[in-house]
Amino acid sequence: MTTGQAPQDSGEATEPGTANAPELPTFDVIPLTSEVRRAIDEMGWTNPTPVQIEAYPLAIAGRDIIVQSRTGTGKTGAFGLPLVDRLIDVDGGPQALILAPTRELALQSAREIGRIGANTGVRTTAVYGGAPMERQVRELAEGAQIISGTPGRVLDHLRRGTIKGDKLKVLVLDEADEMLSMGFAVELHAIMELLPQNHQTLLFSATVDGPVQRVAERHMTNPEFITLSGDAVGALGIEHFTFMVSGMGRTRDLVRIIEVEDPESAIIFCNTKVDTERVATELQHAGFNAEWLNGDMAQSDREKVMAATRKGDVRFLVCTDVAARGIDISHLTHVINFEMPNHLEQYVHRTGRTGRAGRTGTAITLVAPQELGQLYYLRLQYSIFPVERSIPTPGEERTRREADRILMLARTFQGTTQELDRAVAKRLLTHPDAEHLIAGLLGSFFGKVEESVDERATAARREQRPRPAPNPERERSTSKSARPQRAAAPSAPPAQSSALPDDEDDDLDNEGSSEGASGERRPRRRRKRRGESQGTEGEQAELTFDATATGAEAPSTESRRTDDSDDTADEDEAKLYVSLGRRDEIGASELNRLFVDVGGVPADQLGRIRVRDRHSFVFLPTELADDAIAKLNGTTQGDRELVVEFARK
Repeated sequence: MTTGQAPQDSGEATEPGTANAPELPTFDVIPLTSEVRRAIDEMGWTNPTPVQIEAYPLAIAGRDIIVQSRTGTGKTGAFGLPLVDRLIDVDGGPQALILAPTRELALQSAREIGRIGANTGVRTTAVYGGAPMERQVRELAEGAQIISGTPGRVLDHLRRGTIKGDKLKVLVLDEADEMLSMGFAVELHAIMELLPQNHQTLLFSATVDGPVQRVAERHMTNPEFITLSGDAVGALGIEHFTFMVSGMGRTRDLVRIIEVEDPESAIIFCNTKVDTERVATELQHAGFNAEWLNGDMAQSDREKVMAATRKGDVRFLVCTDVAARGIDISHLTHVINFEMPNHLEQYVHRTGRTGRAGRTGTAITLVAPQELGQLYYLRLQYSIFPVERSIPTPGEERTRREADRILMLARTFQGTTQELDRAVAKRLLTHPDAEHLIAGLLGSFFGKVEESVDERATAARREQRPRPAPNPERERSTSKSARPQRAAAPSAPPAQSSALPDDEDDDLDNEGSSEGASGERRPRRRRKRRGESQGTEGEQAELTFDATATGAEAPSTESRRTDDSDDTADEDEAKLYVSLGRRDEIGASELNRLFVDVGGVPADQLGRIRVRDRHSFVFLPTELADDAIAKLNGTTQGDRELVVEFARK
């Protein structure tokens, strides 16, 4: 084998226009046809990546190549450009086969290559499990020249004869190491045995270990070896932190860490499918935009989650290693390991997903005592030495709340101010008792109910959304983003609405309940969609400020039990305040049983239930309200005395 060494990316981005800015090559260095060049110009591609520059001449020369390059370095373009530009005949049938370990990666490759070949007449199609076979057979029969798929479904098509293996000229193995580690070795060897002996193979892998080398020795002819950077190299370029946890209550520890670290966006890796749903649900209950992704989900649901993630509607994506393959989110700021992975190579693959395109990245791992051995071997094998941190202290959590209040102020006062007010502010800052005076003003603004203010300010931060993902193969970042500091106060308000979202989560609407097989009415949970307007209720009371001196209208001060939302009771309905909420580990279904079993309310008469962090609201017919209050108010629930009363209007 020979080695073609590409220029190394230092990972340091330089501002354009400065004296030290490197001269990036343009696509003039690659002899592309006019049709392909026009397509990439339309896509906004300006500079080829090192892997594309190195791979193109060898690929069009018909050589087998092994490319070791980390995820997110433009590998799809590295094999897509030579395929569309030189290796595929538009008048022929299926000629190129791309194998990927996951459905998402197969779809991504098909979409990207379809865009590259938009002006050439080259057609692509994706084949993968979980999608209707009939539709794929029809698309194949229509004459796609490039097929991108997962090993199991591709082998099925080859054996059925819907893909003619003897016509294929080029085989691309994308993420070969992951394909083998996921157990596709048998399918992979079976597929390659069905291809012509003289086919060309382009193998791309983040690591080139023993299994990958054995595939190369068995199925490739004198391959050229291009080494750019593996995920291990990428992992060394980011910041690594560990938080020592007991292992009990790990999900609660994760929420506390996220509160203080405040990542813009993150993938949270779990070792089991069960944990993905549990962790994502816990984050949702805490008010974060989170979704889970695992292999048990239907393909349509997986695609919806990924579409929402790319739009920026999902801040935390919780998934397993298998489900994450093919997910390329180039704006990712953090990777969080809910626990140490089962294999150390997985740690390298996981953490290599952040810190791309010259950005800094952060990896956070929760480590229990029984996982210390794996941490030791991580240091020994990969020379990765994470900085150990402790679970956030009450002081750090208080600092976080202070920063949330400052963010609330910044969002509230985004408009212009009067010149006289600015002059008074300047004089106030030089007053000998400035701290006391400003504290008094803040007290008037935030009101007397401190907990409600903090919950509202925290909810606004938790529901912030990451930036929408740009084209993952092509983003070129020239600015080095700074790592978010713990509980750092914002220097400027973010460009988003000043309206603070409400704390809407665990709701029950018994008007839409359905009956089970036993005839018992089962309530149906109803969750408001993201972005849907919501009324402020209870603890989201309006902030108060005595503005009589400036002539401004002051909003009224209300208790957290005030019924000041648009979710009001109907004429024949009562709305009751209940002093239990999510922080008491109670949900709508538990409140439903409480009112039926203890309060004596018939199951078919109980209305809506709205659960908040510290309290809840229950709707029921007016004639049943007094009796329910008499039976429930003052009773003990767990270690707390229950308060049930009419919500104030």
